[in-house]
Amino acid sequence: MSEAVRHDLLAPAGGWHRRRARLGVHLVLLAFALCYLLPLAVVVLNSFRDLGDIGRNGLLAVPRSFSLAHWSVVWNRFCVSGGCAGIAPFFFNSLAMAIPATAISTMLGALNGYILSKWRFPGSQTVFLLMTLGVFMPGQMVLLPWAITLGWLGLTNTIAGLVLIHCVQGLSFTTLFCRNYYVGIPDELIRAARIDGAGFWRIFLRIVLPLSPPILIVTVIWQFTGIWNEFLFGVTFSSGAHQPITAALIGLATTGTSVHQYNVESAAVLIAALPPLLIYLVGGRYFVRGLTQGAIK
Repeated sequence: MSEAVRHDLLAPAGGWHRRRARLGVHLVLLAFALCYLLPLAVVVLNSFRDLGDIGRNGLLAVPRSFSLAHWSVVWNRFCVSGGCAGIAPFFFNSLAMAIPATAISTMLGALNGYILSKWRFPGSQTVFLLMTLGVFMPGQMVLLPWAITLGWLGLTNTIAGLVLIHCVQGLSFTTLFCRNYYVGIPDELIRAARIDGAGFWRIFLRIVLPLSPPILIVTVIWQFTGIWNEFLFGVTFSSGAHQPITAALIGLATTGTSVHQYNVESAAVLIAALPPLLIYLVGGRYFVRGLTQGAIK
């Protein structure tokens, strides 16, 4: 039998096996996706259901009512952490904390990465290794030092204190990301700029930063998501009206009533999750692309 005839006879079977394997992979991925998204779907649906509907049919039932009133209640009037002004003040607390902390830690990480990759000095590798130790250090280890530091600075129970904590805690990640990315920038480019008379800041602003959008997008998404969702520092170093939204959500379980308002609580959880979710939907592909470029470099 010729090779051409044998190939024609075997191709359909091989194609079927490939299609069957691909179908199996897709089914497994679909099953994992359903398991992962089911809790989110339950929370979303319950945020629009009436409390009577939930009480009669349970949390996992098909919705038989629909209302947007719960979202207005949780935003404006729901009692959280001893106050009944809704969740809006805590939402804006998180914005006031996450935005400056993300911007400052990202820019400091870019500057550190630039120095440690292009302006090496004796011991720079040791400095880099010590800085990256923070990546592996659990947050519980620094609670006492931070409590003492915030007390000395007079920043206890303030948004500024939380900004300071997240800027310092985030430097390990931002420095690691940016330094590893900047290593891929040719040293000849920096050397040529220095020969032309460009100094430290001019090279950074005119050459390095214009080449940095991929890794800066990665660090901004990473930092904002981590800072917004962070709970330990928020619940430890803030209280009352100064809490970020993740810490304030504890108050949902201690509202002083014997009946849980699952619909309102579901809406509160979704409001707290909206900013990271929006950032993921808008910038997720840039996040993956930036990581890939960094890996290739």
